[in-house]
Order: sequence, then C-alpha cells, then structure tokens
Amino acid sequence: MNELLLTDDERAHAGARLTAVLDSYERGLAEADILPAPDRAKLGGLLAPMPEKGIGLDALFDSWEDVILPGSTAVAHPRFLAYVLGPPNGIAPYAEALAAAINQNCNFWQLSPAASVVERSVLEWLASVVGFPSGAKGILTGGGSLATLQALATALHDRVPDFHRTGLQRDHAPLVVYTSVEAHRSVDKAAAILGIGLDNVRHVETDDRHRMDVGALRRAVEQDRRDGLRPWCVVATCGTVSTGSVDPLDAVADLCSEEGLWLHVDGAYGALFLLSESMRELMGGCARADSITLDPHKLLYAPLEAGCLLVRDGAKLRDAYAFDSSYLTVAEDPLMTDYMDYGPQLSRNFKAFKVWSAVQAFGVDAFRKANERTLELARYLAEGIEAIDGLTLLAPVTLTAVCFSVDGVEDHTALLEELAAENVALLGPVVVGGKHGIRACITNHRTTVEDIDLVLDRLWR
Repeated sequence: MNELLLTDDERAHAGARLTAVLDSYERGLAEADILPAPDRAKLGGLLAPMPEKGIGLDALFDSWEDVILPGSTAVAHPRFLAYVLGPPNGIAPYAEALAAAINQNCNFWQLSPAASVVERSVLEWLASVVGFPSGAKGILTGGGSLATLQALATALHDRVPDFHRTGLQRDHAPLVVYTSVEAHRSVDKAAAILGIGLDNVRHVETDDRHRMDVGALRRAVEQDRRDGLRPWCVVATCGTVSTGSVDPLDAVADLCSEEGLWLHVDGAYGALFLLSESMRELMGGCARADSITLDPHKLLYAPLEAGCLLVRDGAKLRDAYAFDSSYLTVAEDPLMTDYMDYGPQLSRNFKAFKVWSAVQAFGVDAFRKANERTLELARYLAEGIEAIDGLTLLAPVTLTAVCFSVDGVEDHTALLEELAAENVALLGPVVVGGKHGIRACITNHRTTVEDIDLVLDRLWR
C-alpha cells in the first residue's frame, strides 16, 4: 500500500465531496459575506503542530468547509469591487485540478510536450490581440509585477553591451528609467531589484486626465542627457491602478523611437480590453511597444497566478534568459518551446492550461462580452454618482475604475467600513490629485446592474 495515494473508494468519496463543496460555494456567493470577520480562534487552530498521523479525508474536507472557506475573502462576490481582481471563470477549478494531477514542469519540452504547445498557443493568441508581429515571443508569469521585472531585465540585456558578463558592475554613467507618477509600484520595485536604483527612476508628471505628460517626459530625457546620464527605458501604463487612465501610447512610442529608448507598456490592468474593438483607438499604441505586461488573471478571469510578458522581438527575450545546460538539453523541435530559455525559472507550473481551457470552453467572444459589460457598468456607476447630490467624480472614467468623493468628507474610511460591514460592497480608498476619496473597480464578470443600483441606493442615503 502506498501511504500517499487514495484508494478507489477514497477517490470516489473525495470527488463527491469536492463537487459538493464547489457547488455549495457557487450557490452561496451572492449571499456570502464579502469580507468575513476572521474567527481568530479557528484560524489560530491552523497553527497547531502538524499531525503525526493523518486526520483522514472527511476531517480534512470538514476543515475546508468550517475554517478555510469562512475565513476567506469572497473575491468572487458580485460586489467585490475594491481591487483589479476578477473572480475565476467557471471552468477554472476543473482545469486547475487536472493541471495538478499531471503536474507538468514547464521548463524544457520533454518534461511537458502538450503544455509547451498549449502555452505557445496562448502566447501567440495574446500577441495577436496586442497586435505584435509573428516574431514576438513571451512567457506566462506569476503576475504583472514579475512580468515587468522580466521585461526590464530583457531591456537591460538588449541595451547594455555585454550585460550578461559584467552586469551593472562597471564604470559608466547611471541608466535612467522613466514612468509616470501614476505608475504601478512594480516599476520602482523592479528598478530596485535590478540595481538601477530608485534615484534613477523618473516619475513624470501627468496631465489633467492623469496620463503621462509627453512634453514633461521629453524634457526629463533631455535634461538627463545634458547631465551625462543614460536614458534607457520608458514604462508607459495602459490602465493605471488608481483611475484606469491610459497614457498616450503612440506619442510615447514616437518619443522612444526618436531617442532610442526601450518602451515597455504595463498593460496588466487594461491591455486585454483590446479584445473589444471599441478600445482599439485608445490602446492601439500597445502594438508599438518593445514589451508589454498582460494579466490573464484579471480580464481573462483565470485564477491566480497568471501574468504574461510579451516581447515584440522574441529573439531578445531568449537572448536575455537562455543559458547552456548540458544536462537539460534535448533535441530542438519546431513545434515545442523550452520556456526555461525565456524566463528566470526552471521549475514552472502549467499556468497556461487554465487560460487555454477557459478560452476553449467559452470562446473569445464570451470574454469580449464580459469585459464590455464591466465597461458599461463602470459608466453606469459614474452616471449614478453624478446624479447624487454630495458626490463628486474625481477622475474621468476611462476603463472600469470609478473614483469619487463625498463632499465635505476628508477621511472616507468610516464610510468604507460601513459599506463592508453592511455587506453592501467592498470598495477601496483612493487619492486622486491630492484629494481623498473612494474607488470602485468593476473587473468582476458576476457584477450586474442590480448590484450597482444597490451601491448607489446606499450612497444616496
């Protein structure tokens, strides 16, 4: 007997209980507490010493239902609107289960042949959505922050001679990266991790629509050149976290072309709205980037983690990450890809499977419609806010982030706590142009007009 396997009867019983748990969770979501009060006694019990003898299947499933689920934030609740975090799509738990069962190591293709082709399929499709050429390559990552880090590492290798050998340990003027004051903190974090240094990150001011000011960017680049520094990379944003603003991507791309700068677009929040034709004019400049971050675990509603990095010239991505490893070498195959040569990891799980499975199951058009619905709901919420005396929109609604304030209120914490305690909605705080307010971000395919009306009715009171 193998101590780490289930018997035939145990497998059948575990499958039945798992199906029941998933079904109960789905049916109960609409009435669930969005932000349940932690039962500290039960959660503290999870810190008990690990059992010498196993507790058995039923006791384990009981603990899932009695402790884990009640102690988890209901991110799939239709009024979970605090963050850019969508709920998983319906096929996700089943795809994740199969991926865990086959446990493919997606590093070199011999260990994961089907997974290699599935990831290639997903990446080629995403590249086509962005508008990248056929030579583009990419890799699925743990999220947008890692994708941005890997993009900047690729840019360093491409723009700094002999970077693999000498790194930044040389007597040269500092490299400078440019982004906006509204950019995600992952840009700063990447600069710190890669040795660029926060002193060499320029946070460019924005215009009245919270987009990077290209004139200010140009002046910053020119000043740094006069000061003997090395402008090197610009990170533009396609969907800022606070307001959902989209930088003027074509104008930024023009400047980068003139100045010889690598252009990375952080599209973790917004770039997958490119599935909708209505967003092409606003976001079409994504196609001109040298690299771009996408987040399938946002607008493709894949469960965490599923980020993505795409690089326009795929050879540059491979040059940055490919190292000789004789003990891992297998014959090259035109169908397969060794993803260990396109990112920093060797051991990688099968992230592409849940993305591929969902698009196969529901079709691209289903995701297009879901995303268009969130855009419409954001506009509906904004119109409702404007119709309520005492509420003021703090920023234009470009994507699905709706920022507003209650007139005369400096600290909105109490109202946010009330909305959560009443289970009306989980919204978040925001600061826009120095003004404090509230932010609703509708990246939830479960949210309906009725949910928005409930929030508006409560705000009206």
